[in-house]
Amino acid sequence: TMNPGYAGRTELPDNLKALFRPMAMMIPDYALVAEVMLFSEGFETSKDLSRKMVKLYKLSSEQLSQQDHYDFGMRALKSVLVMAGSLKRGSPDLDEQVVLIRAMRDSNLPKFLSEDAELFEAIVSDLFPGVEVPEVEQGDLARAIIEALEEQNLQCVDKFVLKIVQMFETFNVRFGAMLVGPTGGGKTTVYKTLQRALSKLREGNHLNPEFQKIHTYVLNPKCITMGELYGEYSQMTNEWCDGLGSTLIRNAVADTTLDKKWVVFDGPVDAIWIENMNTVLDD
Repeated sequence: TMNPGYAGRTELPDNLKALFRPMAMMIPDYALVAEVMLFSEGFETSKDLSRKMVKLYKLSSEQLSQQDHYDFGMRALKSVLVMAGSLKRGSPDLDEQVVLIRAMRDSNLPKFLSEDAELFEAIVSDLFPGVEVPEVEQGDLARAIIEALEEQNLQCVDKFVLKIVQMFETFNVRFGAMLVGPTGGGKTTVYKTLQRALSKLREGNHLNPEFQKIHTYVLNPKCITMGELYGEYSQMTNEWCDGLGSTLIRNAVADTTLDKKWVVFDGPVDAIWIENMNTVLDD
């Protein structure tokens, strides 16, 4: 993929650019798209909600700090709408504004820096004045996380526990997630602690079916070639040889138990190897 002026994409070379003719494209009407999607998800007041939501995303993209991993485009909007739909079906009697705010918070707050999170909350309260959003309790999970941290002789910092809970909530709406942060920021500890906590809850036969035993398969995608990672045709025998990543994913899919498997690509994010994940991780 070669998109001009897009993060993580290579530019089209000038000598190649000269061979193509330019073509004008329109930015879609986000409010209309959001309105139709909210209607299809079962919302009744979707005209108002869609306008407010698009306004929130516009204000966020203008006022929050510019970070590489922030995305307020069409794809982010769509994932929030789909999430709002599943929350709506889960609690149909809840006020629609509360449902939408909860969806926007759950999908955006985990990736914001602390100062941006405060700004985002302020924008939400300006657009939805007087709307009180009840907090969702994660009592059993939070307790299991604190136990898991104590077992590893780590301090139970509230913000760290919150980050682990946010990762769990992200996995409920996405099947692929990325942990980004500085070295020593606690990325590995977040997923390992969540793995411990969920496995512990399953061993205690918790009633919530979302708490399952977790198996992790960790590999560094940068220490092997692309062929070794995804698979390639052998030049000698002309046979297909599966790669490390594809073999792990294939084995995980073949397992019929309820246990969950995380294939962890632990290494620097690079357009070369992450690009091939585009279709896998796309919604």
